[in-house]
Amino acid sequence: MALVSAPVLAQVDLVRVDKSQRQMELLEQGAVVRSYSVAFGANPQGHKQQEGDEKTPEGRYILDYTKEDSSFYRAMHIDYPNAQDRAAAAEHGVSPGGLIMVHGQRNGLGWLAPLTQWFNWTDGCIALTNDEMDEFMALVPVGTPIEIRW
Repeated sequence: MALVSAPVLAQVDLVRVDKSQRQMELLEQGAVVRSYSVAFGANPQGHKQQEGDEKTPEGRYILDYTKEDSSFYRAMHIDYPNAQDRAAAAEHGVSPGGLIMVHGQRNGLGWLAPLTQWFNWTDGCIALTNDEMDEFMALVPVGTPIEIRW
């Protein structure tokens, strides 16, 4: 009897997001192992400046914890705001905002993903379909860096 080994899952070591192309890539040692079309906030161009601006932050952050009990299908938190973001917001007398996540669709509305993923509909998060979110959570360990750019 021949033994069949299970496929080895990639060990993603970087998540790269290009907001201008609405693309997210998962990389392992510099090689792209998965690519997704993603949705952002309604005002995606430029770096997040303050709470409520519907922008996704730009720069290098860390995916620092998972959340299974949100209003959206699964989520992984981006460690925004960092010290520089907080200082910039304080300089302007505003809150930098927070709770920026990579997440699936709004709970109960996953069936709308073929339509919703054509639009920027989040408040500044990065949205995937629910199936893609399952794959993302399986491939991306907590502590992985995420680079977000326009």
